[in-house]
Amino acid sequence: MEKIASFTIDHTRLYPGLYVSRKDNVGGNILTTFDIRMTRPNFEPVMNTAEIHTIEHLAATFLRNHKLYGEKIIYFGPMGCRTGFYLILAGDYESKDIIDLMIELFTFMSGFDDAVPGASARDCGNYLDMNLPMARYISNKFLQNVLLNIEEKNLIYPEG
Repeated sequence: MEKIASFTIDHTRLYPGLYVSRKDNVGGNILTTFDIRMTRPNFEPVMNTAEIHTIEHLAATFLRNHKLYGEKIIYFGPMGCRTGFYLILAGDYESKDIIDLMIELFTFMSGFDDAVPGASARDCGNYLDMNLPMARYISNKFLQNVLLNIEEKNLIYPEG
């Protein structure tokens, strides 16, 4: 089998950041997939499922309700390796185009102190696997260490 594009990125040289993972033409419409890489792969610990799950609930709710981007959100969800998330937007975007949106999102999650949306047996298939304090901590770490001082190395995949 042919190696898929995401397995051709040198993860030993990948830093936390906001990357365009791919662009797909679907029926004449461009969908942009972003790699929101929150931890350095194979270097620092991955996120636990409880905080990933909490971030997923908070981010999906925030993004789908966003005044400018809400109707453009196709998907927000975790990477299987637990180092970040994928965001799929309807439209042709570059990483720099959504930095303000990501700052807004991660500021929201860093300060969120209420019931996690959808965290009930009725609304979620694993509602007990949540960790809001850790989700806030990780969100704030990404906001402070990456998004607020973002550099080129955090916006474009490493070559090679």
